[in-house]
Amino acid sequence: MSTTNWVDALSADDLPEDDVMGVAVAGRDVAVYTVGEAVYATDNLCTHGRARLCDGFLDGHEIECPLHQGKFDVRDGQPTCAPVTAPLRSYPVKVEGGRVFLQID
Repeated sequence: MSTTNWVDALSADDLPEDDVMGVAVAGRDVAVYTVGEAVYATDNLCTHGRARLCDGFLDGHEIECPLHQGKFDVRDGQPTCAPVTAPLRSYPVKVEGGRVFLQID
């Protein structure tokens, strides 16, 4: 049986404006994105070339992999541009009390 936990990932003050950053959360390499007022999180490694997405380019809701320019939708991890075909794992996010929490199971 799996349990779900909200894990304190970082201070909301550390979030970049309309950009991406990499953080280590519960032993995972996670990319945290801000798009306007919204915050999203996915695994940080591209499913195609194993490059760190926090080194990529965020354009709206799409993150472009810095290695082969494949793209993912940061809202759900779905691929949006070849050569990417496998989705990223995405994590529910909440911001409370000036902290960003990710739901990790």
